[in-house]
Amino acid sequence: MIKGRKMTSYYSVKTDVQNAGAIWYDREVVTDNGLVTSRSPKDLPAFNKKVVEEIEETSHAPIF
Repeated sequence: MIKGRKMTSYYSVKTDVQNAGAIWYDREVVTDNGLVTSRSPKDLPAFNKKVVEEIEETSHAPIF
């Protein structure tokens, strides 16, 4: 599911993420086509801001 996707994570699982096929970045937040990832709880403010931006950018068709 993550093959070819841009991501970040805890540094301790960087190799696992790369072995799964993702392109790993050492950044506070990485977004790839709606997938938002961050490195650690200290990045939570930036992560939350980006998630809100992603939701605001997404258009949703009515359910009914």
